[in-house]
Amino acid sequence: MTSTRRAAGAAALALLLPLPVAAAAPAFAFAPAASAAPAAPAASAASAPAGLAFELPQPTGPFAVGRDLLHLVDQQRQDPWVPSAGPRQLMLSMYYPARAGSGTPAPYMTTEEARLFLAAKAPGSGLPPEALAATGTWARTGAQPAPGRFPLVLLSPGFTFPRALFTGIAEDLAGRGYVVALIDHPYESTGVTLPDGRTLTCAICDQPPAGGPAAIAESRAKDASFVIDRLTSNRSPWPLARLIDRHRIGMAGHSIGGDAAASTMAADPRVRAGVNMDGSFFAQVPATGLGGRPFLLFGAAGDEAPGMDPSWDEAWSRLDGWKRRLTVAGAEHGTFGDLLLLARAAGLPGAPGAIDPARGIEITRTYLGAFFDLHLKGEPQPLLDGPSPTQPEVAVQLP
Repeated sequence: MTSTRRAAGAAALALLLPLPVAAAAPAFAFAPAASAAPAAPAASAASAPAGLAFELPQPTGPFAVGRDLLHLVDQQRQDPWVPSAGPRQLMLSMYYPARAGSGTPAPYMTTEEARLFLAAKAPGSGLPPEALAATGTWARTGAQPAPGRFPLVLLSPGFTFPRALFTGIAEDLAGRGYVVALIDHPYESTGVTLPDGRTLTCAICDQPPAGGPAAIAESRAKDASFVIDRLTSNRSPWPLARLIDRHRIGMAGHSIGGDAAASTMAADPRVRAGVNMDGSFFAQVPATGLGGRPFLLFGAAGDEAPGMDPSWDEAWSRLDGWKRRLTVAGAEHGTFGDLLLLARAAGLPGAPGAIDPARGIEITRTYLGAFFDLHLKGEPQPLLDGPSPTQPEVAVQLP
């Protein structure tokens, strides 16, 4: 494991998409859930080229899924990477439990976001950005919310990853009964489109900021706390903020986003539980721990098993509450999101010995759901108490 791979995790796609796409493999779909979930994936607003279609696996919970877009501006904070841009801006995809049959299909990402991502990470692949942008999702825009109040989970992507590449996780959590704020941190991903139509590109991808990756994690912690402030405010800009139970908040992140989850918990006691998905700790867990709150280390066995990443070993020793260290045999850095699913659907082979992408995302969803069900809903989860015969790829380290 190298810090370069962690700090620029989206480079994985450059390895996965080196050649022009010849033909699409069958799109992924899990067995239908016995729930109110929609019967078919929602096609996105863009039209995929003939013969090439992607779709995400169906959410596994009892709810259908709604999605809104939310643009937040922190007037009290200048953008840390492009000060001339003015106040810090954030783009969020808000996923929530919804009533089945309402709303219209939610697009995966904008065509410009897709173009910039492919140009940066898969030049010469031949994959049309329209195909990536048109990935079929299960969420629906304008869907009627399900009744009740639900825990809030913040999701922070890996460095250079657009937030859309974690749609499959966000949809599944929403289907299980969570409000999910999937955050795009501008100037840290290949591209994020604002409501005015501008798409902001990455300002620090080629020139790391002063302070290195730790500064990114710490900046994201400020982003996350601001998101919580706005979503739980009595004057929240999100029209469906009433769905949020402000006393049950968690956070998960991939790569540098996982580091940011711990940094957020260190600075903000409102976050009750956190997950680092395959990210080194550049901003280390404080020596005093996280106030006894639960934290999950969840990564690829080849990188994050005991003794493989010193930053994980140190974090493990500092975590002072409920904790588990899960490592997935055959997982890669891109396993914990949509990336490898889409590469496989494009007809591209995985690395030798790698876990099947559909199985990888299934494991990710299962354990994230179990972790938050335990710590935000209080539902017992024996799956987290040791190895499971139904999850043979997952090694579990207990305190």
